[in-house]
Amino acid sequence: MLAILAPIIVFGLVIFVHELGHFIAAKLTGVYAPRFSIGFGPALWRHRRGETEYVLAALPLGGYVRMASRHDAETAFIEGGGEGEGEALKPGQPGYDPEAMLPFGPKPVPESRWFESKSLAARLFIMIAGVTMNILLAFVVLTVLALTYGEPVIGTRVVGAVHPLATAPALAQLQPGDTILAVNGTPVRTWSEIAERIDAAGAGTLTLRTNRGELSMPVGTPGAPTTAQVIGAVDFFIAPVIGDVLPGSPARRAGLALGDTIVTIDNRPVQSWSQLQERVTPSAGTDLPFQVRRGGRLVSMTIRPESTSQKDPATGTMRAVGKIGAAAADPTTRQPIGVGDAIVAGARGTWVTAGKIVGTVRGLLTREVSVRQLGGPIAITRASVAAAQSGLESLFFLIALLSVNVAVLNLLPIPILDGGQILLNVAESVKGSPFSARTRENILRFGLVAILLIFVMSTFNDVVMGFRDLVAKLFG
Repeated sequence: MLAILAPIIVFGLVIFVHELGHFIAAKLTGVYAPRFSIGFGPALWRHRRGETEYVLAALPLGGYVRMASRHDAETAFIEGGGEGEGEALKPGQPGYDPEAMLPFGPKPVPESRWFESKSLAARLFIMIAGVTMNILLAFVVLTVLALTYGEPVIGTRVVGAVHPLATAPALAQLQPGDTILAVNGTPVRTWSEIAERIDAAGAGTLTLRTNRGELSMPVGTPGAPTTAQVIGAVDFFIAPVIGDVLPGSPARRAGLALGDTIVTIDNRPVQSWSQLQERVTPSAGTDLPFQVRRGGRLVSMTIRPESTSQKDPATGTMRAVGKIGAAAADPTTRQPIGVGDAIVAGARGTWVTAGKIVGTVRGLLTREVSVRQLGGPIAITRASVAAAQSGLESLFFLIALLSVNVAVLNLLPIPILDGGQILLNVAESVKGSPFSARTRENILRFGLVAILLIFVMSTFNDVVMGFRDLVAKLFG
């Protein structure tokens, strides 16, 4: 039952909110919207209120809004389609209203109620409203999560690793195992405070006091590192305990499990997550013997890291690194916060998530990110089930993450997506006249093919990942 309900809740809510944005904007601008449907396929329930019919369909994965359009014949839809005489109800049929407009009655839809009759600003408002609602949903969810569960805080002050930074040779004085006690003279209690204090240093001198001494370096000035680079060059201590294993990953295929503690890699002791990364990162394609502690006993296995492109946290450049597809146990604790701080946390979380998605899209276009990392409907389903099993916080966090994904991806300039429709309408406005029916049809066909290719590619990745998991379970 969970496997059915979880993806419906996650994906259905995100798409429903997106379409609700278009529907509200259409109503506000006077566009005739005769149908708002939750789901697709045969109607399980329908009710007409005013000029709009509200439908609950058999497949509740999202929904659509139908708007009156002069392009019915050639495009067949704008957010689900328009209303033509061929779809009109006839006298005697259930739902027929002699005083209603098409498709519920005989009256034609006035041209002033068509989508195309509205100003460019009104049309852009309608098309951007879905994305806006998705961003708003993510912001509200993340704000409520922060208020309910508190803000994540990294409680340690112990340094896990220091990455060389050419513009900051003084950082070499900092060693793994050091405890940072103060930043620019201000005592710190957590790594979250350390990052905040470093970021607040701006341009000038940054001084770190540790249990072994004190070091200073210029930051934010010509030839000196930025505060963000300094933060990225110093890792906090994380115990080498497995918190998650990705489906289809080398770690999953080798048998690494949640809660395992890494004892040795390549017969060398591992005492922190940073040491694990130091052994795995340069070893793409190389078999590494692992020894882990599981339930009081030692278990041996061999894992071959896969090569993945990743941005260097210190330099910001892309490089090929080895990855086993495992994550450390969550090192954060929760700190209660007030409404104001929760709003700030929600806004920051939404902004950071959007930035990461934009970065991933950019990486796909520049081939810095492999298309093999694209996930499709099967991956969303598996993630939804896993999140639901983990609890409400994980489930709603996934909803926020997916909502931002839908917002960002819908702005891509691909016809049939919001970004493509925005570009098409702006181009027609600049041109001074609409494109011909044939041109619009060809543009939309191109968009449909592009979306289908992405869907097929992501689904293929899902199937391959699932097949690898199955092989790993059957043959170890």
